[in-house]
Amino acid sequence: MGKGGSFDFREVRKLQKQIEAIEKGKEGFCRDCAKELAARLLAKVVRRTPVGRAPKIDGPKAVKVNGSSGKSHTFLSPQAAAWSGYVGGNLRRNWTTGEIQKKGGTFEVEVFNPTEYASYVEYGHRQEPGRYVPAIGKKLKRAWVPGKFMMTISEKEVKSLAPRLLEKWLEEYLRRCLDGE
Repeated sequence: MGKGGSFDFREVRKLQKQIEAIEKGKEGFCRDCAKELAARLLAKVVRRTPVGRAPKIDGPKAVKVNGSSGKSHTFLSPQAAAWSGYVGGNLRRNWTTGEIQKKGGTFEVEVFNPTEYASYVEYGHRQEPGRYVPAIGKKLKRAWVPGKFMMTISEKEVKSLAPRLLEKWLEEYLRRCLDGE
């Protein structure tokens, strides 16, 4: 029979507390990771979103009209007036993220754009060639306007980056928990 020896359980208890700390902070860590990945996706998609620009207006921008009282008044031409208050970038400004939700063993965050024409810019759309659009002062030339795929491309990029980022963040998290911070 072997001899009974002494065994110091202090290190085992320390390891148990470290494992409990890892388990306790696991959900917060996963939420932080989901939030960081959503922020990276949001930054990429915003950068990739096109901003509309007011078209250059050919011809006079102001029209002089003589009134009945003999005074002349100056107005913007109908073409210039249509774009006088134009501010581009609405689609780009409207990107946002939803709340982080835990579904089963996964955490989900929705990145979306509530602008009604966002899907048309993303995936493309049909139009009627030859139709005159007064707002832009031109006739439409093509039957199909190709999409920009700003969300699709950004999502693929973040999916390819995610494993390396998660590995790095997990290593830092475990190091903090095991060092007792």
